[in-house]
Amino acid sequence: MLRNREIRLLLAALLTISALGTILSAIFVSTTSSWFVLGISLLLSATAITFTWWRYREIERLSGFLQQISSGDFQLDVRDNREGELSLLKTQIYKVTKMLSEHGALLTEDKGKLTNAISDISHQLKTPLTSMMVMADLLRDSDLDDAKRSEFIRNLHTQLERMDWLVSSLLKLSKIDAGTIHFKRDRIPVSKLIEKAVEPLLIPMDINMQELKIEGDPQAEFNGDLNWTTEALINILKNCVEHTGEDGTLTIRYNENALYTGIQIEDSGSGISKKDLPYIFKRFYKGENAGDDSVGIGLAMAYSIITSQSGDIEVASNPGEGTRFHIKFYKQVV
Repeated sequence: MLRNREIRLLLAALLTISALGTILSAIFVSTTSSWFVLGISLLLSATAITFTWWRYREIERLSGFLQQISSGDFQLDVRDNREGELSLLKTQIYKVTKMLSEHGALLTEDKGKLTNAISDISHQLKTPLTSMMVMADLLRDSDLDDAKRSEFIRNLHTQLERMDWLVSSLLKLSKIDAGTIHFKRDRIPVSKLIEKAVEPLLIPMDINMQELKIEGDPQAEFNGDLNWTTEALINILKNCVEHTGEDGTLTIRYNENALYTGIQIEDSGSGISKKDLPYIFKRFYKGENAGDDSVGIGLAMAYSIITSQSGDIEVASNPGEGTRFHIKFYKQVV
């Protein structure tokens, strides 16, 4: 204890005051009173030293706790039920420890997600790259006939387009996750949004002889970004078209009420199994009805875009009975 410089100074000050008090009482009062003053002074000095020693011992304990926390041990609970500044300090240390623990858990979770994402991306890129390398080797054959050469070139072009779409989609998702995309808050007619989203899918639907029905309030509008929301709807509609067979039907309904603007997209396709339903918006998830060319990123992107604009997506489906997506853009209260 005496190794602490502050305690040594405090002890010296208390002894000095005790000595001065004893001497002055002996000079101006009496010898008996001086002994009384000396006893009281020593008792008070001992009390002050004891309290100071206890306080420094608590501070030393807190210092040890902080060293453990800095080493990554976030399970410590330094709180006590007493009052005073030290107890308040302990409570604050506990709060900071809990916050660091939560941040550490989030970082670990994010690290796991990043590792899984990199693994998934590597897998998704490896498949077309392997196919392209095989076709490139075959194209080196001088004896390859023109028909086969043209077929391989078409396949190479298809794989390149797939890789370009995948990389572009991943970059967009990364920007959304990082919060670097500024979504506009324009007042957009829903009819204009649907018209723009349906346009690139009209030819595939015509080839499959699929019927498109659009019903809704022509005055319905929502606040959002036209281009990004169009991309979200294209991904949802594309999923519906791909899982709806020939002569199937795709129905789009929309309306606006006091709480939100809603868009329902319903198909008559193969539907989604109950075990796949909770995961269809997870990245790289491929359900049992997914096609060979499916990457499992389109619905994930649609979900990120819509939820980033005060929106939400609900999905209901039964195998063999089609799927219904219900998109809601909630109105913000000013």
